[in-house]
Amino acid sequence: MMRIGMLTSGGDCQSLNATMRGVAKALYRMFDDIEIIGFEDGYKGLIYTDYRIMRPEEFSGILTKGGTILGTSRQPFKLMRTPDANGLDKVEAMKHTYKKLKLECLVVLGGNGSQKTANLLREEGLNVVSLPKTIDNDLWGTDMTFGFESAMNVATNAIDCIHTTAASHGRVFIVEVMGHKVGWLTLYAGIAGGADIILLPEIPYDLDVVIEALKTRTKNGKKFSIIAVAEGAISKENAALSKKELKEKKKSGVVYPSVAYEIGAMITERTGQEVRVTVPGHMQRGGDPCPFDRVLSTRLGAEAALLIKNKEYGNMVAVQNNDIVKMPLSGVAGKLKTVDPQCSIVREAKMIGISFGDE
Repeated sequence: MMRIGMLTSGGDCQSLNATMRGVAKALYRMFDDIEIIGFEDGYKGLIYTDYRIMRPEEFSGILTKGGTILGTSRQPFKLMRTPDANGLDKVEAMKHTYKKLKLECLVVLGGNGSQKTANLLREEGLNVVSLPKTIDNDLWGTDMTFGFESAMNVATNAIDCIHTTAASHGRVFIVEVMGHKVGWLTLYAGIAGGADIILLPEIPYDLDVVIEALKTRTKNGKKFSIIAVAEGAISKENAALSKKELKEKKKSGVVYPSVAYEIGAMITERTGQEVRVTVPGHMQRGGDPCPFDRVLSTRLGAEAALLIKNKEYGNMVAVQNNDIVKMPLSGVAGKLKTVDPQCSIVREAKMIGISFGDE
């Protein structure tokens, strides 16, 4: 009997179940004698041998179900080589579990940190196939990650809903979108939701430029403005500081709940305009997967099963030009796909009048 391990790692998203379903359904059709071992709560289950033998019926009826039936957890890659509180070597423990269960391959559904750990296990001699999961769409080597479109729908809906109340009260509204290091989600949701200003981690903003954009809208008879702000948005002033200098500056200054509240306070101070902040937060990870993600997850899952059948281990399944391809984990792990400030979508957004606070 062939035994395949499977786990979901890192932050959750709407399409994890749909992707596992794609892998499982394809495997069950490809092999007459196969068993899928599901590890509970991500790499934690692999480390501490917490698993269950999955039944084929468990993969039915989950295409439209958000979250993950296996549970997930964050196991920081930088701590993988650090023994746990009881002195357990986590890497050796994962290898031991893999060999004890006589797995042919481990299937990992995860984002950037999860891909790095998957590559580490590949380097340690395990057969691994991974799939690109993240609402941030920041994985190198793939045009799209599953979960991104669904999260974008939620973030866009938040901006859509804010429009009516902003227009009614004539206020400036800031919607803070998830994304600490990368701004794809904010960029797409901001454009889709008709935001007037979009602030991203990759494009440091000048507060003077932001305020000027707001004043220009007021002069043009616009009674309200919508600003889409990524969690990791940063000013040009702070971007010029070293990490140590920025840390010291934050210690000595006013502490705000998040960057959106800081920007809001500064806008009010400088302009006198009434500002409201909305933070959709983890709602962006929740709910059901959108139709696009259901299709993408099914395609990615099926192709992952094919890699297993062909014994093409050490790869991540990816999307390029709408084709599903394989990318070596060694070339994917540890690389972020960031928003290029000069890319066409940013240029096009600026062409219709959206400000990015930089010029």
